[in-house]
Amino acid sequence: MDLPTSSYHDSLEELWDEEEEPEEVGTMMKAVPSTYHQYLDVFSKVKAEKLHPNRACDHHIKLEGSLPPNIEKGFIQTSSSSTGAPVLFFKKKDGGLCLCVDYHKLNAVTRKNKYPVPPMNQLLTVFNDSSIFSKIHLHGAYKLLRIKEGDEHLTAFGTKYGSYENWVMPFGLTNDPASFLNLVNDILHGLIDIYVAVYLDDIMVFSKSEEEHGTHVSTVLSRLRANSLFAKASKCLFHVSSVEYLGYIVYSEGLKMEQEKVQQIFNWPPPRNLKALQSFLGFANFYRGFIKNYSKHISSLISFLKKGSCFPLNEEALSQFHQLRKAFTTSTILLYPPLWRLMHPIMPWVLY
Repeated sequence: MDLPTSSYHDSLEELWDEEEEPEEVGTMMKAVPSTYHQYLDVFSKVKAEKLHPNRACDHHIKLEGSLPPNIEKGFIQTSSSSTGAPVLFFKKKDGGLCLCVDYHKLNAVTRKNKYPVPPMNQLLTVFNDSSIFSKIHLHGAYKLLRIKEGDEHLTAFGTKYGSYENWVMPFGLTNDPASFLNLVNDILHGLIDIYVAVYLDDIMVFSKSEEEHGTHVSTVLSRLRANSLFAKASKCLFHVSSVEYLGYIVYSEGLKMEQEKVQQIFNWPPPRNLKALQSFLGFANFYRGFIKNYSKHISSLISFLKKGSCFPLNEEALSQFHQLRKAFTTSTILLYPPLWRLMHPIMPWVLY
C-alpha cells in the first residue's frame, strides 16, 4: 500500500506543532511501520496526556441512597468536595511508586453499570482462519475518557498537600471497565468480530492476507484519530504471524500457552498448605483447556481443599501434582473450533 506523501508530512508537522520530543518521534517511526506513518499523530504521547474533550459517554457516577504532573495535564484539580477517599501507593515493576486512590466506599454506593464485558473464550474464537495480526495498545487508557460534568467532586481524594478531584476517569472506580468498553466499542462499531477484537485497552486487528490487513489497520487508526484516542507505539505490534493476547499466544492454527507461564507451573514446588494449593490450582486452571480430562488430573488434589484436610499431600495427590506439571509441558496447541461450531458455543474446542 503506497503512502500518501502529503498525509505523511501533515502528520509529522502536527507532531512538531505539539512539541513532541524528537527522541519520542524517532521511537514512534521505528515502532510503527512506514505504511502507517501518515497516522503517527495517533501514537503521540503529548496528545495522549492532554485533557480530552467531553464525549456523550463520559464516565457518570450514579449513586444509590503523583500530583504535580496530573495537575499540569489537567487530569485533576483542587477540590472543595465534602467527601474524600484515602490514597495509597503500590510498587511498579521498575521499583517506583504509583499513587492510587481507594474508592471502596464510593464503589459501595455506586449503581453498577451492567455493560457486558465479553467472555475471554468468546474473544479468542474470532481469530479463526486469520493468518496476520496487529495489536494496538491504547495510551493512558482510562485517562482518555472524561468524568461527566458535575460528577468530578465524587472522585475527590485527600493528600497532605490538599484535596483534589479527577477530571478524567481514574483507576479503581467500579464502572471503569464498562465505561471504557462502551467508548471503544462505539468508536469501532461495525468492525468488531469482523476483523477487530477489543479487550479494554488492547485492540487486535486480524486478517487473512497482507493486502487486506493494511486496509484494516488503516481503518482502525483513522477511527482512533477521529475520536482523539491515542496508542502507545512501543507497546504495539504490526503485521505479525503470532501475538500474545489475553495470556495466550495467538497463531493462525490456534492458541498456545505462554512459555513463561508454562515454566512457572513446571517450577512450582509441591503445595505444603491450603493456601499454596489454592494458588497452584488457580494458576493452572487458566490453561485447563489444554489438558485433556483436566478434572481427572486434579481429583486427588481437589480433595485436599476440603475443610479439615491435613498436609503435606499424600502419595496419590503428590503423584497427580507432578503428572499435572508434566502435562502442561507436553501440550502443544489448542485448535480453533471450525466455523460451523461457532454457531454451537456449547461444543468443546479440540486439543491436538
